[in-house]
Amino acid sequence: MGLVCLDASGSASYAFYGQGCADRMLAAQRLPRLGDDIKALHFGSYTMVVQPVASTQRLLVDRERAARLISYDPNLRLNVEPDLACWTDAVNWMARRVHLLKASTEDLALLRPGEDLRKVAQGWLALGVALVVVTEGGQGALAMTHQHTVDVQAHNVNVVDTLGAGDTFQAAMLAWLAEAKLLLAQALRDINAEQLQAMLGFASAAAAITCARRGADMPLRDELPAAPAATSAAAPAG
Repeated sequence: MGLVCLDASGSASYAFYGQGCADRMLAAQRLPRLGDDIKALHFGSYTMVVQPVASTQRLLVDRERAARLISYDPNLRLNVEPDLACWTDAVNWMARRVHLLKASTEDLALLRPGEDLRKVAQGWLALGVALVVVTEGGQGALAMTHQHTVDVQAHNVNVVDTLGAGDTFQAAMLAWLAEAKLLLAQALRDINAEQLQAMLGFASAAAAITCARRGADMPLRDELPAAPAATSAAAPAG
């Protein structure tokens, strides 16, 4: 179970009560065989650092990463696991196996305090990640591959509630890649700057809609343009 509190600016803080609950108890023998219709798997947050689900998901990553795109968002929650070394180990392990790694500047401030975010992204690329995306709140977002670096600014909206902004951004990126037929590891390695710009713009537009509404109220597909463009400033990107 999780509880969410908002401050006066709409920024969320979280409390989790999950010891012994179902989201942490997934065992390896419960993993299903996946059909060819499953093109990507997304992993993230505290389920990658609490047991037994963390070990189970590592088995799934190793089993499936040659066949499907693997996406990951560290999404640190120190109130679930306060040992930063556990998170660092999980991120380092995943960075050697995932194709798309998205992190927020809040994550990087905990994982790699004081380090330049572009150098951190370059380090993950060197470990084998095809595409690194860093969301920078009201400053927008950055995407990096071995060939390209692209920035977009956040959309200018009245921020009501940031709850779900990062999840919206991640889901929108995956949706854009799927619609563009780029939801493949090799496609991410070959993606061009124009496509990266469009992907970030689409995800930023989706996150802006979530920020403008109370609760984790993510937009439906028909609320977003077919060919979104990044605009200027202010709503958290994730």
